[in-house]
Amino acid sequence: MDISFWLIYLGVGIFVGFFAGLLGIGGGSVMVPILSLTFAAQGFSSDHVIHMALATSMATIIPGAFASAWTHHKHQAVNWGVVKSMAPGILVGTFSGAVIAHFSSTAFLKTFFVGFICFLALQLLFDLKPKSRHALPGAGGMFAFGAVMGIISSFAGIGGAVLSIAFLSWCNIRMHEAIGTAAAIGVPLALAGTVGFVVTGMMDKDLPAWSLGYVSLPAFIGIAITSFAIAPLGAKLAHRMPVVVLRRVFVVFLVALALKMAWSV
Repeated sequence: MDISFWLIYLGVGIFVGFFAGLLGIGGGSVMVPILSLTFAAQGFSSDHVIHMALATSMATIIPGAFASAWTHHKHQAVNWGVVKSMAPGILVGTFSGAVIAHFSSTAFLKTFFVGFICFLALQLLFDLKPKSRHALPGAGGMFAFGAVMGIISSFAGIGGAVLSIAFLSWCNIRMHEAIGTAAAIGVPLALAGTVGFVVTGMMDKDLPAWSLGYVSLPAFIGIAITSFAIAPLGAKLAHRMPVVVLRRVFVVFLVALALKMAWSV
């Protein structure tokens, strides 16, 4: 593999690790379009590009989410009771979503991702937050939300932070705690999604070399190394600085990247 692709993977890890920690958003929103374009440039089959981008994005979220969650935990900003109550639904939903994605067309997955990015961009740009008027639901409600969030995350290759932060804010969880808890939730979510994409990808015999199911191992290694190292820095800055300007810059970049993917892949 050309060394330029390794440099791209390392650079992507730096970028997404920083913003994942700073803004509490999953790096998948950036990784999926970049990986799609990179895999296409490497000559991967168009039937595999989106599926591999989603799977690899989900896998690379694991180390970054772990590092970010640990940093937030040290700031006492993780509600582990919420993580425990949502985990069963997250595991079921995310694994199921990966299986469904395996049988979905490239056109559907691409359309779903671009639509989700537009939703994310609007939320970030206008800082949309639900009004905090509700308490956390019971066990059934937490399982249901976790399952739905898991399915959506598999379709978009993300850690689900934007959804969990909105949900927790709606349930009167303070913002810093919502961000830290979302980072912790991203760990079991990414693990379940990765296992699902690995298992279903093994049913496809025409994948590129150095693939574990739908996960591209070179991309995973390159991105994981730098995102794991950088995510704690972003998480620390989240407790020290306003992020409005950075959020707006990120939104513009994100939308442009998603549109580029939709046009090119």
